[in-house]
Amino acid sequence: MSKDSYIYTQLPGKKNGPELFLFHGTGGNENQMLGLALDLLPGVAAISPRGDVSEYGAARFFRRTGEGVYDMADLAARTAKMANFVKAHVAEAKPSSVIGIGFSNGANILASLLFAEPELFDAAILMHPLIPFEPEVKGSLAGKRILITAGRRDPICPPELTTRLDSYLRANGANVTLEWHEGGHEMRQNELVAARGFLAPYRLEQAGQEVRT
Repeated sequence: MSKDSYIYTQLPGKKNGPELFLFHGTGGNENQMLGLALDLLPGVAAISPRGDVSEYGAARFFRRTGEGVYDMADLAARTAKMANFVKAHVAEAKPSSVIGIGFSNGANILASLLFAEPELFDAAILMHPLIPFEPEVKGSLAGKRILITAGRRDPICPPELTTRLDSYLRANGANVTLEWHEGGHEMRQNELVAARGFLAPYRLEQAGQEVRT
């Protein structure tokens, strides 16, 4: 396991409080999601890695051969690498909770992490994920808190695939909330409101208060 296997930005937070992992979209970088993290969970400790795959100069977390066509062998290898990165940071910080937030390509690598190693995260926010394959969960998602946000007119992430992912996660025991807006592949205000509500228990953790779920 290596903390430095990715270029990353780190936000300091309360020692042994919740820790947030941020995964940007295609063409983003390690700074893209920081403002979102500070807005949703002010003062949280956060780690934001930069994708180490270049697609015509745009940073991504795994390779693809076309829109919605993933290099599955590369996805598996990059998922294992990212899991080790997360584990290394968690082992050092010893946080009270581990939360993931990903947008677009970042949501896809986060979803792949949930499938491969469900125990890594206590909760996850998948913003506009696209999972065009049949997942295989290696472990249990029972009770895992997951928020999915999506656009009903998203040209990149078709709504029927979002619905399929939602159904799949629920069938595997996850505690899923699905938040739609009427637009496309962009974040809208109701997504942020849903995310703030989803993260409310971790604000209590930051304040050192007991959290009951």
